[in-house]
Amino acid sequence: MIEEIKKSIEEAIKNLSLSLLDFTVEHPENAEFGDYSSNVALVCAKNLKVNPMDLAQKITEILRQTQGDSINRIEIAKPGFINFFLSEDFLKNSLEEILDKGENYGKNKNLKGQKIIIEYTDANPFKEFHIGHIVDNAVGETISRIIEWNGAEVRRANYQGDVGLHIAKAVAEKIKSRREWENEKDVASSYASGSKLYEADKEFADFVIEINKKIYLKNDKEVNEIYELGKRLTLDYFESLYRILGTKFDYYFFESTTAEFGKALVAENKKIFEESDGAVVYRGEKRDPKLHTRVFINKEGLPTYEAKELGLAKIKYDTYPYDLSIVITGNEIKDYFKVILRVLAEIFPDLAKKTLHLSHGMMRLPSGKMSSRTGEVITAQSLIDEVRQKALNKISEGNRNVTDKNKLSQDIAVAAIKYSILKQAIGKDIVFDAESALSFEGDSGPYLQYTYARINSLVENGREVGISPTVLTTEVGTGVVERILYRFPEIVERAYEEFSPQYISTYLIEVASVFNNFYAKNLIVDEKEKIISSHRLAIAKAVSLVIQNGLYLLGVSSPEKM
Repeated sequence: MIEEIKKSIEEAIKNLSLSLLDFTVEHPENAEFGDYSSNVALVCAKNLKVNPMDLAQKITEILRQTQGDSINRIEIAKPGFINFFLSEDFLKNSLEEILDKGENYGKNKNLKGQKIIIEYTDANPFKEFHIGHIVDNAVGETISRIIEWNGAEVRRANYQGDVGLHIAKAVAEKIKSRREWENEKDVASSYASGSKLYEADKEFADFVIEINKKIYLKNDKEVNEIYELGKRLTLDYFESLYRILGTKFDYYFFESTTAEFGKALVAENKKIFEESDGAVVYRGEKRDPKLHTRVFINKEGLPTYEAKELGLAKIKYDTYPYDLSIVITGNEIKDYFKVILRVLAEIFPDLAKKTLHLSHGMMRLPSGKMSSRTGEVITAQSLIDEVRQKALNKISEGNRNVTDKNKLSQDIAVAAIKYSILKQAIGKDIVFDAESALSFEGDSGPYLQYTYARINSLVENGREVGISPTVLTTEVGTGVVERILYRFPEIVERAYEEFSPQYISTYLIEVASVFNNFYAKNLIVDEKEKIISSHRLAIAKAVSLVIQNGLYLLGVSSPEKM
């Protein structure tokens, strides 16, 4: 609809022989000013130095001559806005479209033919899967789903550090302590202890460096066996978390694969790098004052994370020839990535142009910032378990008739956590408060789930008395709900264009709030008024479909009962 209105305005401007300037068509905050409003007259009048109200009148006269069935009326408002009011036929047709398309409502083909690979989560074996990884996973998964709904072919990738000092610290600690590894917690404990010893004990630090070389060379049977055990235990555990979070990766890339290739790339492009104290570095500040120096080959002759990142870009493309590669990480390595992309532009300029880095904020809890180096980690599992238990308590206190309370409490917990992350711009830090995040009323994921389940119950009640969702007429009083539902496809487009999932979160809360206000004032299932009831039930069903689709894009489930 926005595009139709824009085209009509552009034609009107052309008919008036005026220069076309940038103007907006958007939804006014106050419904009294229509469903859409444009500032075109204000923009053009400023350029022409004429009265915007007079120009708005001239533009509106032309627009009214070509006004289609979707527009009921066009009005002018001071100081020169042109407001568009949608017709009842449009609202009726939009309801029918939602009911007809169902789970596909909101999808478009804007990116048809585009191949996009999205790298996110990147949890490293031998370390804890902490709450920072939950943020990364939530952002990456929702961006993946939003892009898919805009028509692209999407592949999800997970890049993990299966070589490096962090692993050597864990393996060295196990060898020294003879600790048994039976699960991922044992492995992570070795890493935490090894990290502390590495800082405090030079002899142990030298041993770690020795182990690190052996891991790279794979020339020690004992080290190899310990390494493979730790890697398997942690990666298997990560998979269990991905299932809970609703993510399934298409590709897993590992540093052990990218390391040698990255090292070779540095050797092949010596003119870009320089030696420094036995290491090979890139002097970013020589190219751009905003960049800094990064080490690509360390003093031991081993490739660093930076060199591996170069290899990864090419390996990704060889695996899946993408049109766009999106890498999602925390804000803390934003500057690091600026250097990487600059180096990539010098070695693989085409790949650099196809690479986009998106960064997100950090999740903070009342206990403060987590630290994976010291072992003082707030793990993803502990957070999920804590929120799940609170959700289970709420379910039990409410005496809800639920078959599988454990499954429902887990779904609610994931919704509470993910929504808290995705309800604001992805670059901002998140302060997670479990109580407000679990609220069944207000700005929360469980509130959206509850609204969906509530409508599902209404539809079931209607079925029992012979009333089905049917768009029969546009009833006075229901327009406020219908006037927000049709916007969902616009929201999906905008969420992709700006890589901003918060538009979906904010929109869904508005939909749920508008519907619940409508429900509080109107009887939806009424055997005596089946025609009105049928139409109201159609509105309710349309709301449930929009909420369901929106929750899917956020990576959140829609329980049938709550």
